[in-house]
Amino acid sequence: MNALPPRPRSHVVILGGGFTGAAVAWHLARQPARPLISVIEPRALLGGGLAYSSEEPSHRINVPAARMSLAPDDAEHFLRWLGASGEVERDPDAVWHNDDIYPRRHVFGRYVAEHLEPFVAAGVIDHVRDRAIGVTRAADGRGWSVQTPGRRLSAEIVVVAMTHPLPDVPAALAPIADAAGFIADPYAAGALAAIDPHASVLIVGSGLTSADTVAELDRRGHRGRILAVSRHGLRSRGHPDVRGAPFGDFVSTPATTALALLENIRSTLAAASATGVNWQSVFDQLRLQGPSLWSAFGLDERTRLVRRLRAFWDVHRFRIAPQVERVLDRRHAEGTFENIAARPMGSRREGNALIVSLRRRGRRQAETRRFDVVINTTGPAHGKVLQSNPALRSLADAGLIRVDRHGLGIETGLDGRAIGPDGQALAGLFIAGPLARGTFGELMGLPEVARYAQTVASEIGSQLGAFAATEAAR
Repeated sequence: MNALPPRPRSHVVILGGGFTGAAVAWHLARQPARPLISVIEPRALLGGGLAYSSEEPSHRINVPAARMSLAPDDAEHFLRWLGASGEVERDPDAVWHNDDIYPRRHVFGRYVAEHLEPFVAAGVIDHVRDRAIGVTRAADGRGWSVQTPGRRLSAEIVVVAMTHPLPDVPAALAPIADAAGFIADPYAAGALAAIDPHASVLIVGSGLTSADTVAELDRRGHRGRILAVSRHGLRSRGHPDVRGAPFGDFVSTPATTALALLENIRSTLAAASATGVNWQSVFDQLRLQGPSLWSAFGLDERTRLVRRLRAFWDVHRFRIAPQVERVLDRRHAEGTFENIAARPMGSRREGNALIVSLRRRGRRQAETRRFDVVINTTGPAHGKVLQSNPALRSLADAGLIRVDRHGLGIETGLDGRAIGPDGQALAGLFIAGPLARGTFGELMGLPEVARYAQTVASEIGSQLGAFAATEAAR
């Protein structure tokens, strides 16, 4: 009796090879019945993405290395690799005075790439150095086709692991958007290199990207005046000298409104202060219990929470490395860096100068300021994620995906699958990483992204197993 031909391997295509896509691929590749995994990523290395590809020396990971890991169940995975890599000896400034380590970002990207490389070499992971320009569903609903400029890939599973789009240029700055002194993307290679050391600089935004921008300008020798503006004027906070255990309990009796959660946070912060516990420990607990908190809110309260409290959450939750905080504090003490609550109301050019009208919070009258350089760091354009990416646009145009009602990303089911036009989860289309925030809440920090990537890989394994069982029964 002739043996049956071997069953072809299942194929999973991952759109995006930054940390999210790399983490999903890594977890999938380690499963016993691993599929062929194609990761579509134009960069030379998998795992870096926008966040961890920067070669700029002042760009550091913004949490201690001991809390960064590709393996969620092994907190010291990266720390051990870091110790063996020699990177700390080559970069002694990475070690803070409390012995926490904050290496340069590209070092973390290399760590991820090195852990994927054995699977790439073995043919388990296929790194497709290209961009996805279209995704279509098979006519029978049992598979997907992904188009790049160079090839077409057929797959049982597609994973959307892309990042949010670049910031929009605020309408008030549109008149100067094409000026030589306007920088729309400070992370673009060499974007800040040509800025004169004495230039007056306006940074629109005051979050992590704004802090990175100040640190890079300072490293490049800039000593002119820098003004950062944002609606609330809130600067990203730093880390404590001594890290404590998470403090508080927000889930035993979870708040069901944004106001009630705010009251719980305030009372917990007061209790922490009374017992000598730092505020960071309270927010660490909030972060850990975030999924349960988010699920306790109704849809309207989730939207209210995003609109009213997100800015305050972001600056406390997404902290800056102490090396970066030291630069900001020094520049502020020197009088060359200021952070205020204000918003641009208009702009124009006068020769090489950029004139921006700013209205401070609580004031009716705007003030006009003259700058040599204006840098946009307003944060991702969440609402345009489907329009700015051709692969996602093709899915949206086909009515297969949509923006979640909170405007944070793509509507996603609790199992990680995209929600289709009939309100049901789509077979074989998963949303990984921050684009699933509308469903899961806290999915911007690396530990949460890593854990969710592991969950998505597990769900994919289960779905592929179901596919195989169905085929075997035919």
